[in-house]
Amino acid sequence: MLTTKDIDDYHKQGFVPGRPHLSTDEAMAMREACIRTCGVEHKDPARRQASNRVKPYLLFRWAADLVRHPAILDSVEALIGPNIQIFHTTIWFKEPKSEKSVPWHQDATYFGLAPFEHVTAWVALTPSTEEMGCVRILPSSHEEGQLPHADNINPNLMLSRGQTVARNINNGDAVDLIMAPGDVSFHHTLALHRSGPNTSNEPRIGIGFSYIPTHVRHIGETRLSATLVRGVDNFDHFDPEPAPDGDATEAAIAAHGDSIARFWRASESIPEMRLIH
Repeated sequence: MLTTKDIDDYHKQGFVPGRPHLSTDEAMAMREACIRTCGVEHKDPARRQASNRVKPYLLFRWAADLVRHPAILDSVEALIGPNIQIFHTTIWFKEPKSEKSVPWHQDATYFGLAPFEHVTAWVALTPSTEEMGCVRILPSSHEEGQLPHADNINPNLMLSRGQTVARNINNGDAVDLIMAPGDVSFHHTLALHRSGPNTSNEPRIGIGFSYIPTHVRHIGETRLSATLVRGVDNFDHFDPEPAPDGDATEAAIAAHGDSIARFWRASESIPEMRLIH
């Protein structure tokens, strides 16, 4: 799905803009399933992000199928190699006329992974325009390495503590990732990015898939889980996760709860991960 130029641009710029990976029918079906299962938040009182919107591929068949979509994995393989695990996933709902936004940040800050080779595939299930608060990214910012972040407590920021990179950003240098339903963009874990409020009359729904090559490990003491979606795992850095046997079945809920609990427990030993989004 990615051209040689796309791959070169990813390594030089830190991102690939949205490219069509899902058909119109696939995108519509996934959007309807996402709204049906995750449109209503199942909130954990201690955390801003709803638990059913985190790692939904362990809870629902549609999400399990989407993280394994062959076209998406073909592009991920072109960027990080043939042995691929899905480490994390977050669904991002922005309601119409919502003031919710995401501040400038790097994904690497929150995951405690090494080396920095994780790629985020951002899947658009609705249009994502500037008016709707699309992702904005700063080209070549991934070359600066891991930058310090500071808390910015604000109820309208969609990260758990409003974690924001502690430096001035020239917004004029940023690129808007405008996408249609079924488009997928890709960005490096160190690429600086943000998104603004949704000022439109329509919802904006996207999903961030965090893919890692199997040699990447978690640096904390807690042993985490991940799902092998392509290739082989010769490193055993993570416990394998089971695919859901249906939508929110007893076994799926148990597996999801175990994975999320490990993730939260790991966050307590890594300051940047605490109260992870």
